[in-house]
Amino acid sequence: MPHLFTPYTLKGVTLRNRIAMSPMTMYRSTDGKLDDFHLMYLGARAAGGFGLVFPEQIAITPDGRTTTHCAGLYDDDQIEGHKRVVDMIKSMGGVAAIQLGHTGRKGSLVTPWEGGHMLPPEHEAGWQTRAPSAIAYGGGMPYVPRELTTDEIAQIMQDYADTTRRAVEAGYEWVEMHFAHGYLGSEFFSPLANQRTDQYGGCLENRTRFHLEALDAVRNVLPDYIPLTMRLGIDDLHPDGVTVDESITAIGWMKEHGLDLADVSIGFNTDMMQGDIPIGALGGMVKNATRVRTEVGIPVATSWNLGQPELANRVIEEDLLDLVYLGRPALANAHWPVYAARLLGYQDPFSLVPEDWAWWLRNLRGADEAIGWPAATNGAALRDVAGVAAAAPVIEENPISEELAELEAEFETV
Repeated sequence: MPHLFTPYTLKGVTLRNRIAMSPMTMYRSTDGKLDDFHLMYLGARAAGGFGLVFPEQIAITPDGRTTTHCAGLYDDDQIEGHKRVVDMIKSMGGVAAIQLGHTGRKGSLVTPWEGGHMLPPEHEAGWQTRAPSAIAYGGGMPYVPRELTTDEIAQIMQDYADTTRRAVEAGYEWVEMHFAHGYLGSEFFSPLANQRTDQYGGCLENRTRFHLEALDAVRNVLPDYIPLTMRLGIDDLHPDGVTVDESITAIGWMKEHGLDLADVSIGFNTDMMQGDIPIGALGGMVKNATRVRTEVGIPVATSWNLGQPELANRVIEEDLLDLVYLGRPALANAHWPVYAARLLGYQDPFSLVPEDWAWWLRNLRGADEAIGWPAATNGAALRDVAGVAAAAPVIEENPISEELAELEAEFETV
């Protein structure tokens, strides 16, 4: 069986496979609520076979949203919409996960298709952003945030706890915190955004304090069986920013405070990134994620261009990752797991969809490939990208075989 489809257990929760739908902001909420759109969109991915299904980043406060169209769980009135979505995901065989976040100085924006620029605090759809230090991000986000006081930081910790309580009430069984991509947690971690001189700024220990306090606040109200994970910006790709080495040290501290899995990503605390930027390459974040896994001894996941089934399967098979997070592939194909299962030769790919759908799909009356997915192969069409185990046969017409071969040399040193 392809390794991508092996079950995975973390704390008291078991996923049916290693495939997670990554959180992606949809800009479809009114008053921060999830509605019929989210029910359709997220339920379809659970029905399509994803083991773990996230809505978008869910704001813990109104000013923690990116736009006024973004979702939150900062009010009890928002619980009902989340519960409807959670119930649908569960009924389709998936595990419902929530990613809690606060956008910090990257809030008060318009939607991307409106330009994604920042609105001034006085605008009717804008607000005064808050951040570790009064430093504007720059570019299309020129307005200076207000520096958070220590009392406000303490309140944010309470906001994390309160939102977690609502998430549990809604039925979520996996809680992740978004501390990457230039949002508030990532800002506290990065010297590019954090120039405080108190206990939350300066040395690595102080810049990690926000993470540890947030982990403590959430863990204190979270049932023991529910995994607590964090999306972490481990590299600012800037000489004055966060480095992978210091991130690995900090993640070790986070593990001691109840972190169960590290979802590894990039800081994005500046648009002046330098050097070898991995986000455009197949499996570009795998090497760093595997370093975290090996050196900290903690389960890891990552996203960034893992949507080719052969590659997604191989990083699990080679013990480079524990979970594969898919963003754009989940948008492009609600049944990506079934597509991957057929391509990789999984014995019963249609077991991933609801039983009534599976009956029709298993009882084809025409050409196997005519239903819109590739026909099942005789065996997994895999390229040995890690150079550890023996390679399975390669499909000659595979359009990414050359790119996977290039990754092989890089992953050999992981």
